[in-house]
Amino acid sequence: MGNTFGRIFRLTTFGESHGEAVGGVIDGCPPRLALDFQAIDQLLAQRRPHNYFETTRREPDRVRFLSGIKEGVTLGTPIAFIVENQKHNSAEYDEQKEVFRPSHADYTYQAKYGIRDHCGGGRASARETVARVVAGAIAMQFLEQQGISIDACVTQIGHVQVSDTQDLDFQTAEQSPLRCPDHDAEAKMSAIIAETQQKGDTLGGVITCVISGCKAGLGEPVFDKLGATLAHAMMSIPSARGFEIGEGFASALMTGSRYADAFNGDFSTKTNRSGGIQGGISNGMEIRFSVAFHPVVTSGKPIEAVDRQGNPRTVQPKGRHDICQVPRAVPVVQSMAALVIMDNFLLQKSINQ
Repeated sequence: MGNTFGRIFRLTTFGESHGEAVGGVIDGCPPRLALDFQAIDQLLAQRRPHNYFETTRREPDRVRFLSGIKEGVTLGTPIAFIVENQKHNSAEYDEQKEVFRPSHADYTYQAKYGIRDHCGGGRASARETVARVVAGAIAMQFLEQQGISIDACVTQIGHVQVSDTQDLDFQTAEQSPLRCPDHDAEAKMSAIIAETQQKGDTLGGVITCVISGCKAGLGEPVFDKLGATLAHAMMSIPSARGFEIGEGFASALMTGSRYADAFNGDFSTKTNRSGGIQGGISNGMEIRFSVAFHPVVTSGKPIEAVDRQGNPRTVQPKGRHDICQVPRAVPVVQSMAALVIMDNFLLQKSINQ
């Protein structure tokens, strides 16, 4: 029913924005993986709001594991976990019960199920991504033991872009309030965010992710190409509206001779315009892709909505929303990339056995 992701390493998430908790069940995690719980907490902390332009909802996001782990080590059995919602306030959304907001999931959920949770977007809320980050943090710990690292950073907010995305400094990005590796671009991003906030509006942006250390051979041909499963994972993230890998849309402007990634003698390539994937299978080069996020539609401005009968209604939002959610989405992008690579790694391992 769309709540489970993966084939071997599988994550099922549950919970609504203002329910008692969100959580997940991870199946297929290998046994005897010693977990670093502090690393899980750190990745969850990156998803939480920290800045003046982010939601005022401050959840502690303390994960509680219910099964699948003994004395800090995975058992190979399903790992169940919950993260309790402590700062939910459903009364803030009473006015939205009878209306459908534009560019939200209000109407589509009602059309599909005949019922919906109107509080904070319910199941469609980005609150659900907490479970993805927990699972992604576990996957990243396994992948690190295989020499695979996954890094991501903000490369665009509004019309402000990082000048050079080919040599990103992820360590600098981790220390940046906006998760941006370019100090000059970050200053301009901060300025445009502040300006947009004063106008009562919101901004979107772009996150770039790089997967290093992935050997050649991951991914399946035809329908389950590695780029396709990465696109599936990224486009499942709330507010994601665009995905490109390697040169992406810019490749449409190139000639074939320019686009070609010529081989070196060790089978590495002189360029990496295909983004580390050819024929749907990793080629051993860095896997590089970008994800575009639309701005949060609900802002401080009144919303021109419609009621259940289709009559126009003006709603003044009372909930807590991000002016720009892009920096908080960085660990979500990393986590979904980790789920994809982990799943493909285990699948390839089963084929080679």
